Amino acid sequence: MIAVTGAGGFIGTALCRRVASRGHAVRRLVRTLPASGTHDDVVAIDLARAQVAELARVFDGVSAIVHLAGRAHVMNETAPDAAAAYTCANVDMTERVALAAVAAGVRRFVFASTAKVNGETTMPGRPFRPGDAPLPQDAYARSKLAAERTLARVASGTSMLATNLRFPLVYGAGAAGNFRRLVDAVAARRFLPLGAIDNRRSLVGLDNLLDAIEAVLAAHAPAIGTHFVADADSVSTPALARAIASALGVAPRLVAVPVSALRLAGALSGRGAAVERLTASLEVDPASLARTTGWRPRGFAIGAADVRREAE
Repeated sequence: MIAVTGAGGFIGTALCRRVASRGHAVRRLVRTLPASGTHDDVVAIDLARAQVAELARVFDGVSAIVHLAGRAHVMNETAPDAAAAYTCANVDMTERVALAAVAAGVRRFVFASTAKVNGETTMPGRPFRPGDAPLPQDAYARSKLAAERTLARVASGTSMLATNLRFPLVYGAGAAGNFRRLVDAVAARRFLPLGAIDNRRSLVGLDNLLDAIEAVLAAHAPAIGTHFVADADSVSTPALARAIASALGVAPRLVAVPVSALRLAGALSGRGAAVERLTASLEVDPASLARTTGWRPRGFAIGAADVRREAE
């Protein structure tokens, strides 16, 4: 049996559906029970408050855990102490889940991390690789790095095999965050000042990501340690906007504003970090995961299903 934390989220919902379709038993951990469509294998539990012993009972009979629950990157932070909020949700929670997993005899533990652990930008032709020194730039990325290290410490000396998977931006049906904002902007036929950007960004499609997680769970040679997950192709920001427009069946309204002007506008408006994410490159190398598990990343592709909201 495979347990999935954050089973009601964007990735978790799709992963549980995929695992169940393969004929595997899956135990879904969610914070609150859904109003409808409840399954016998859904467990409502507040991971931020649950004790290790309680979690260990939940993991009884589980062979692998995919830990997706946590506090995601927040663009407009409102928490009075963001660092503390991230530490509680991403570090402390991961430690309790990992300790419970060891106590329950779980053999494999897959932790969803982020490419931001290594930094926000890369130089041309120098994608992030697992052996590169971490350089997290914000509280979210620092909490994910701390969670990775906490998991490694808990798993050390036990029979549990721990894998950290660092993701770039994930796209697909139901995706939120920056991808949804760009989809909404293209769908609204807004003029986008992105036409002059010449960068390279790694992305990962939801199906590609699910393939990678399945490969880790099934691999005969365990993918211990840290690996990146990404599509086989990197794309520029304008190319991403055009792909979204094509999937929506609309013409993209890209305007070629010089990058220097975009950065100046970002600095003056206090949105410098957001502009940097649009204009700079951030690439990762998923080769180590492919070598270890036999997973083969799919190419970048956005279809009509990828740009729909989950409720549509």
